[in-house]
Amino acid sequence: MDINTVPTKGNLMSAKNTLRLSKQGYELMDKKRNILIKEIMELNRQAFEIQNEIETVFGEAYIALRNANVAIGIENVEQFSHGAPIEDSITIKMRSVMGVEIPLVSAANQSAITPPYGFLNTTSALDEAYVKFNKVKELVLRLAMVETAAYRLAVNIKKTQKRANALKNITIPKYEILVKEIAATLEERERDEFTRLKVIKRIKSWGK
Repeated sequence: MDINTVPTKGNLMSAKNTLRLSKQGYELMDKKRNILIKEIMELNRQAFEIQNEIETVFGEAYIALRNANVAIGIENVEQFSHGAPIEDSITIKMRSVMGVEIPLVSAANQSAITPPYGFLNTTSALDEAYVKFNKVKELVLRLAMVETAAYRLAVNIKKTQKRANALKNITIPKYEILVKEIAATLEERERDEFTRLKVIKRIKSWGK
């Protein structure tokens, strides 16, 4: 027999405390879940907007690249592309949303980066393609950050929901029943003790 189920006043107080803490825990889990759901819905909205923008900018970039290929030749465009610098300005920090660590990704302002080639034998179409593809890179970084954050939130929402369900459907009902059973047993004992004392008192009064 579990010692915590023995009907004593100490176990009754312990069961009540556990029940109270379980209810508080469920309320906190429910609030956390709702906040995370709102956060992930906002992230999904942002991801949808970024994806649409990427499609648009990608289209514009490829048109500019095609125009540059026609104007100065594919071989020349490829040669100029070899001068593109390696991206090393990306930094990743973390922020906490209800205890969930999600990334904050930043990089150098791509639109402010000077093209890695001179003006000789180039066209405005090549410049536009360079700017547009840099914009795509910036958008892809943002999309990766948003999607990673959404994934981490989704995992934590699942865990939070599982814990909340365990409290609501298992722990809380278990201790509600336990409190009632211990309280009922103690009340019955008190009634029996009261009856016994009355009988003893009556017997003593007869002996006088």
